[in-house]
Amino acid sequence: MFKILKKQELSENITLFEIDAKDIAKKAEPGNFIVLKIHEEGERIPLTIADFDRERGTLTTVFQKVGKTTHHLGTLNEGDYISDVIGPLGINSHIENFGKVVCVGGGVGIAPVYPITRALKQAGNHVFSIIGARTKSLLFWEDKMREVSDELIVTTDDGSYGRKAVVTIPLEELLKEHSDIKLVIAIGPAIMMKFVCKTTEKYNVKTMVSLNSIMIDGTGMCGGCRVEVGGETKFCCVDGPDFDGHKVDFDLLMERQRMYLEEERTAFERYKAALGG
Repeated sequence: MFKILKKQELSENITLFEIDAKDIAKKAEPGNFIVLKIHEEGERIPLTIADFDRERGTLTTVFQKVGKTTHHLGTLNEGDYISDVIGPLGINSHIENFGKVVCVGGGVGIAPVYPITRALKQAGNHVFSIIGARTKSLLFWEDKMREVSDELIVTTDDGSYGRKAVVTIPLEELLKEHSDIKLVIAIGPAIMMKFVCKTTEKYNVKTMVSLNSIMIDGTGMCGGCRVEVGGETKFCCVDGPDFDGHKVDFDLLMERQRMYLEEERTAFERYKAALGG
């Protein structure tokens, strides 16, 4: 059993949990994720590790309430317990001093890009960061990202906060201005990562993306997280979640993300009905 030590509503439908998980916190690294079950009969869901504190033995995860399980998870409060938390899983993000790097976080993707950004800054990189969301209410962790960045650009699609733009617009401006940018990291919706990669391809800048959103089992056994990378089939949970974005078949990825929409909708409707909603 894993105790929820802190609960914070970061924005509309986005919740932060700080969880007592000493063994996981000891080994967690940027890029890792966990799989949790709310109770013994619950669904296994993957969540990225947004932060960790080895001394306190805690890990932080941030999730968006979209379907049945994430809405159920959001009903838990400080002091409640989660039945199972497995991790850290996945291959660590590769961190070294590249020189100049850009970290891009879109929506809830701001959470997993944060520890990577921090690690890159600690490794001596000059870090440009771009965070974006559809609207101001969906933005969070601006201060935390600013602390670990040399320059932070904030965008919203509707212009309600920061710059009115999608993240690829300031990204391309940076790539034009700084020809010595060596690496771009992008985490967010698949469509965002796709167009980040299309932007960086023009400048031949290596781009890494995180594909944790389509995982199910988290151990490589179910095969549900198959993705095509460079013409080869990879499993996001054991081969990733970080991949060379220029080699990812994003159209196939987005098609796979839509495979269980009807089942997810049905499960959520049954959940709401059981609550009397």
